[in-house]
Amino acid sequence: MAYSRKLLYETLRSRDSATFTGSYQTLGGPLLHPCSLIKLVNNSSVLVTISIDGISDVDVAPGTSFWLYDVTSDSPPESGSIFIPQGTQYYVKGSASTGLVYLVVQYVQQV
Repeated sequence: MAYSRKLLYETLRSRDSATFTGSYQTLGGPLLHPCSLIKLVNNSSVLVTISIDGISDVDVAPGTSFWLYDVTSDSPPESGSIFIPQGTQYYVKGSASTGLVYLVVQYVQQV
């Protein structure tokens, strides 16, 4: 069977919660590709607030939790897919703690 698309990973992004200052800090670099699936894992013991502009709060991840956004899962093929734009930068803020916060990014590549 031939496939016309494949799902690939970008390099894992992380930030040590020991470096948290209460202000937004980048979580790795900007997205290198339009993203179809994103998972944030908060392996620290503190609530982490998420932003995509370093100013506005858009989500939270309680300590020792994760969230998953699969933005293409319910997109009908005939309508085109929805993606998180290439270049999007994720930011996190919280109180200093132990443990890391991870960002897992998957994207679709045409073959």
